[in-house]
Amino acid sequence: MHALQYELTLPADYDMGIIRDRVARIGHLLDDWDGLGIKAYLMRERGVHGSPVNQYAPFYLWNTVEGMNSFLWGGAFQGLADSFGRPEAQQWTGLAYEEGDAADVSAIGVAVRRRRPVPEAVVLSELMEEAVRETRRLAGQEGAVLAAAAVDTRAWELVHFSLWARREDGLPDAEGEVFQVLHVSQPGRKALPRGRQW
Repeated sequence: MHALQYELTLPADYDMGIIRDRVARIGHLLDDWDGLGIKAYLMRERGVHGSPVNQYAPFYLWNTVEGMNSFLWGGAFQGLADSFGRPEAQQWTGLAYEEGDAADVSAIGVAVRRRRPVPEAVVLSELMEEAVRETRRLAGQEGAVLAAAAVDTRAWELVHFSLWARREDGLPDAEGEVFQVLHVSQPGRKALPRGRQW
């Protein structure tokens, strides 16, 4: 498993309806993309769920590097770059993936992403096992659709990502930045390897 995300931070007065319309118009294009586990079309809106910014920030879990490369170099990513400029695309190597008790719901409400540095004076194997346990914990929460953990070994950054069913009683018990989910493409989600990735 391989994780990928890019963020387009937009002006404070940007009409986020433009992003909603864009996703409604083109979101389905990756619904059968070869090698893609999931793509969550994510958005943060200034003042909503504590967000300080307007941002479009899709998050991907790839089953194959070939699928990701086909997306990045085969033309699909170019459309985004042509519309908004080419963003930095962050990549992480997969550590763990789990399905939650709400894995089969169609109404996904929010995603939560928590990024944190890997401290210098830490035993890597212990920290990575902790990341696996946290992935299980997140997936075990009521309303969890899925949870994943991945690491960037260039910047030594750990990321936890989780999707949550839409609910009336507030936000999930997960620490991190909260994103609205506009659409989810999940052609290879069932093929994403469960549990620890090594």
